[in-house]
Amino acid sequence: MTTVTTRAPRRTLTWVDFAVAAGVLVLGYLILQVGKGTTVNVDPADVSGVNTDPAQLPYYAARSLLRMFVALGASVLFTFVYAYAAARSRRLERILIPALDILQSVPVLGFLAITTTGFIALFPGSMLGLELASIFAIFTSQAWNMTFGFYASLTSLPRELDEVSRSFGFTRWMRFWKIELPSGAIDLIWNGMMSFAGGWFFLVASEAISVANHSYTLPGVGSYAGAAIGDGDLGKVGWAILTMAVMVIGVNFLFWRPLTAWAEKFKNEQSEAAHVQRSLVLDFLRRSHWPQILGRFLAPVREAAARAGRVFGRDDRPLSVDPVKRRVGDVVFGVLAVGLIGWGLFDLLRYLSDNVGLGVFGEPLVLGLVTLLRVVVLVAVATVVWVPVGVKIGFSPRLAKIAQPVVQVLASFPANFLFPLAMWFFLRTGLDINIGCVFLMALGAQWYILFNTIAGAMAIPSDLKEAMDDLGVHGWQRWKRLIIPGVFPSYVTGGITASGGAWNASIVSEVVTFSGTTLSATGLGAYIFEATEQGDFPRLLAGVAVMSLYVVALNRLFWRRLYRLAESRYSL
Repeated sequence: MTTVTTRAPRRTLTWVDFAVAAGVLVLGYLILQVGKGTTVNVDPADVSGVNTDPAQLPYYAARSLLRMFVALGASVLFTFVYAYAAARSRRLERILIPALDILQSVPVLGFLAITTTGFIALFPGSMLGLELASIFAIFTSQAWNMTFGFYASLTSLPRELDEVSRSFGFTRWMRFWKIELPSGAIDLIWNGMMSFAGGWFFLVASEAISVANHSYTLPGVGSYAGAAIGDGDLGKVGWAILTMAVMVIGVNFLFWRPLTAWAEKFKNEQSEAAHVQRSLVLDFLRRSHWPQILGRFLAPVREAAARAGRVFGRDDRPLSVDPVKRRVGDVVFGVLAVGLIGWGLFDLLRYLSDNVGLGVFGEPLVLGLVTLLRVVVLVAVATVVWVPVGVKIGFSPRLAKIAQPVVQVLASFPANFLFPLAMWFFLRTGLDINIGCVFLMALGAQWYILFNTIAGAMAIPSDLKEAMDDLGVHGWQRWKRLIIPGVFPSYVTGGITASGGAWNASIVSEVVTFSGTTLSATGLGAYIFEATEQGDFPRLLAGVAVMSLYVVALNRLFWRRLYRLAESRYSL
């Protein structure tokens, strides 16, 4: 009797595999070549100008893209650690979330003024110090929105999934990768896309650093645009705008659209949607055999990671804790937290009292009320305008395919790029800069509401929408029963980050400069901008502290209550 042994068909590499491999090699080579410029020896004091020859724009674009993606990677890592700690520890949550409110409220210029000197001192005689300062500034414009969004996903996780993970004996490592991260993947990707756009918005400020009457300029599209605006050269400003558009559309096509199409697998639904997002790049990659080949090579690494994850033990936290032990632990933790916060506030007040006196808070407190009014108006109008638009886009994959790159381009344009047009419009129409700056602030804030609403609408299961169609529920009843509950958690995340983004955007929107002409609005943003330009650290600290106070108070009194409502009533 003859035994016939059949072998699995051997996969042969196709032209798709060679194309993917070539693309990866070319990308790696470009990163190495561009990365060389970040570690050259140079005196930071001599880095004060940028070549505005349009031929330099491809290299400048590559340098800017490298900074943006390094900052994005750091933001993702920060999001996982920070949001997980806040969502899984009730005591840490009481410290980390208010701290996140404060961090979100600190303007990019505030971080730059404090950290630039430190980074330069860490790497004397090297460009790397300035590069890290710029990347850190971009990181601060990306991380907070992503962290808020992922924290909201973790806290609104259905209790049934928590019970399932316990019954299957999942470790915390397994629970995170198999339940928590997939359930928040759609919101995380769309928030990452919006945060990336926020990084573009502050590109000029992060690449052309002006602190204490000294300017540091790094090669990049942002610094190129800043120099062209300063010279009043509209032609070169146009080249910068064109380069920015190409970069945004290219990153959307090659990176964000494949991610959003891939994230469709994480939708929580019982029936397949009639239309799903598609990506030519993702379809091309799926035709390649490299994922399977790399999967076989990386299998030992995955097994090692799984074994390392068991160090955390089973997720056997009790569902209820003894109230006496909880109360004692809360008291001890509260005393330590209040002690540290009190010490920090006392040291800040002592520094300001010794240098300028505590009366320095008077002016920024009054100016903060003016900026607060602008923020409230902006968020209210953006809610009325962009929530219906976001729902429309999120419910239609075909429309999302068209709208996504358009919204990305609009959300990514720094307000500084439009200063020539804004200056011309204000002077031509006589529009007061105190009103006009609200439109410039909206360029950096309103998109958070739109992006989060799109993400929330896309995450609504298709079977629920089909059930509403079958029952003939339309109009206001559809909004009341399905749309508002479905998008509400994501909207709250977008609202709180839009509010913080508006405060931050006021720094670059309340002072408009073009070709030697400057228009300044009355507000806290202009106050902080002027203090940073003059190197007046006491006024800068007072302005940042007051801005943090307003943002935290607004979040505590309004947005946090909506967060609790979203957790208790509107989680799918």
